[in-house]
Amino acid sequence: MIAQGAYAVEPWTVRETDLTLDVLAQSESVFALSNGHVGWRGNLDEGEPHGLPGSYLNGVHELHPLPYAEAGYGYPESGQTVINVTNGKVVRLLVDDEPFDLRYGRLVAHERTLDLRRGVLERVCEWTSPAGSTVRVRSTRLVSLTQRAIAAVAYEVEPVDSRTRVVIQSELVTNESLPEPNGDPRAARALKSPLEQEEGFADGPRLRLVHRTRRSGLRVAVAADHVVTGPQRTTTNSESNVDVARLTVTSVLDPGERLRVEKLVAHGWSGARSRPAMSDQVEAALAAAAHSGWQGLLDEQQAYLDDFWARADVEVDGDEEIQQAVRFALFHVLQAGARAEGRAIPAKGLTGSGYDGHAFWDTETFVLPLLTYTSPGAVAEALRWRQNTLPAARERATQLGLRGAAFPWRTIEGSEGSAYWPAGTAAFHVNADIADAVVRYVAATGDRDFERDTGVELLVETARLWRSLGHHDPHGTFHIDGVTGPDEYSAIADDNTYTNLMARANLLAAADAVERHTEQAARLGVDEEESAAWRDAATAMHIPYNHDLGVHEQHVGFTRYQRWDFESTGPEQFPLMLHFPYFDLYRKQVVKQADLVLAMYTCGSHFDDEHIARNFAYYEPLTVRDSSLSACVQAVIAAQAGHPGLAYDYTVEAALMDLADLEQNTRDGLHIASLAGTWTALVAGFGGMRRDGDTLRFAPRLPERFSRLAFTIQLLDRRLRVEITPDKATYTLLAGPSLTIGHHGEPLNVSPDSPAVRMVPPTPVRPTPKQPPHRTPKAHPASMS
Repeated sequence: MIAQGAYAVEPWTVRETDLTLDVLAQSESVFALSNGHVGWRGNLDEGEPHGLPGSYLNGVHELHPLPYAEAGYGYPESGQTVINVTNGKVVRLLVDDEPFDLRYGRLVAHERTLDLRRGVLERVCEWTSPAGSTVRVRSTRLVSLTQRAIAAVAYEVEPVDSRTRVVIQSELVTNESLPEPNGDPRAARALKSPLEQEEGFADGPRLRLVHRTRRSGLRVAVAADHVVTGPQRTTTNSESNVDVARLTVTSVLDPGERLRVEKLVAHGWSGARSRPAMSDQVEAALAAAAHSGWQGLLDEQQAYLDDFWARADVEVDGDEEIQQAVRFALFHVLQAGARAEGRAIPAKGLTGSGYDGHAFWDTETFVLPLLTYTSPGAVAEALRWRQNTLPAARERATQLGLRGAAFPWRTIEGSEGSAYWPAGTAAFHVNADIADAVVRYVAATGDRDFERDTGVELLVETARLWRSLGHHDPHGTFHIDGVTGPDEYSAIADDNTYTNLMARANLLAAADAVERHTEQAARLGVDEEESAAWRDAATAMHIPYNHDLGVHEQHVGFTRYQRWDFESTGPEQFPLMLHFPYFDLYRKQVVKQADLVLAMYTCGSHFDDEHIARNFAYYEPLTVRDSSLSACVQAVIAAQAGHPGLAYDYTVEAALMDLADLEQNTRDGLHIASLAGTWTALVAGFGGMRRDGDTLRFAPRLPERFSRLAFTIQLLDRRLRVEITPDKATYTLLAGPSLTIGHHGEPLNVSPDSPAVRMVPPTPVRPTPKQPPHRTPKAHPASMS
């Protein structure tokens, strides 16, 4: 776990003032930079020491066989793993012939700062070599949000107290050595030397390497250009070898003189383009970046983020840690999707190789809601990627004997990549999660062109799956049996409530969409009989309920299972999946992550306030949160059910998941969904925001720790600011025509010239439910008493 006080608590930066090599891998994830296409982990400029080297291009992966002890029909045969592509961020330094390496000599000072407003990682350090030469090194790194292929480094060195000979080696490095897997099944499989060289080039300040993956056949090109500034006696030379291209800069500096290297790095990949075409592509990207220049890239980055923060910032008064954490979260979620453009948003973004670099349902359910109301263009691109993978999803459905499309549980390029069949085959809810994201995006943007060109096809093919997967019983009730819902400790269950409610919404949305877009419906072969069958299934959908207990069942029969023996389970036995057989988990009342509770958030209109309170009280003592996806959802429903203190505690857990390394696996990459969940906990939890058709309603109530919460929402070409204090809420329209919203059940019109102010009713008083033993919300060390 990252130690207490590792990062200074500041509103707009994450600052590390003491380099601790034991948690270097975690800090590399925290300081990662990305734009959704290119990802650079926060490795030290000199490349070593490192925790996990990481340079990623979204979609670049290698294939590997999936081993099975026993073969079975429908098992995926090939897995996909993200690979570490050519590393362009390496800048090595020699000081009087001794390598600049923080493991040797004396580190006088070291500070790294992630600037959330400027989108750069800055580093300043002072180091004395074993021979006694002291230098000051400054570097600034960015991954451009405006020029998709470009990342850049400005590196500067100066002697502190004596004349010093320095050599800077700026490199492109491929097939770096990676650490061995650590035994965590969620960590990526390290593939040894996955790239084969096709081209190496070095001429003056220009470097270029082109490689190709052995199995997946993807071609990767990376090129670099440099601007060198130093004394007249500075010299340069360049060379290219297998897997390395290098520019060497040599100079002798007196105190007060500086040697500066500005390095522009262009990235590209393709599964179809030729080697010459890829070389030309990255050279063209370099030319465009050089036209902007280093300062131009900085200015573009600043302007992009100024616009983003104007429409997305969340302000929290009364809790400095949460204020920093939510901006850290917004920044990294933006980085994960800003320029993905036709590619997935992986669970770790491009911050690490955890989960093999796969995308899950996390994207549609946790990440896209945030982006829908802050950066909707990224949502449209993420959903177009799903549309582009429809051929693989249709093929998977056919393989399973179903109609429509069966989207994968985990994937990089569209085919199912999970060898765990209760998820890879039975977690069909991902279909409804995608449909939900389509409906939310269209409702928030009014983008009917997207609905026509992309949304209808996704809604139709997902609806077809539900109609063929489920069945009507003799009484006409519609059931969906043998599925795995969000809770992976309850697999292959009948009538999972979350799945059924989400499928019902999917079916109705598809039926409505084909009525609005008859040409698309005809092209997809949808007739009136088929859409009527969707409506019939939705209307007759079975939603399990235990009348004796007065609670909804997570799935049919769940409440009659034996409860998990929590008293005999020690704190060292969590997560349960690593210490107990799934067989035992499947037949007990124990919940890995919010499932029925998630349904109360995503399908809230099905539940009244009393059912929400009773359901939450029932499932809270069963939920062990062995998934980072759970805390934010529990925060939302705890707030709605009248437990603001508990909601605050869960918000802290979601917000500090990576800044405090609460799960002790931040080394593998950030938890992008949990970061997005920080926004959800604040906006949907304490702001009480819910979607009601094409409108939004709010039911704000603050926890005791907050004196003010303010956030901005993009909705139908409007910009709405919501500001909440303990006793009132103010709704201000910053841009766009008048808007009707809801406030605690009251319709409210907000006009550009007249903010609407309403009082906040008191929070209902209810007994706060307990969590399972050893599973109270995880607090940041600084918050522990």
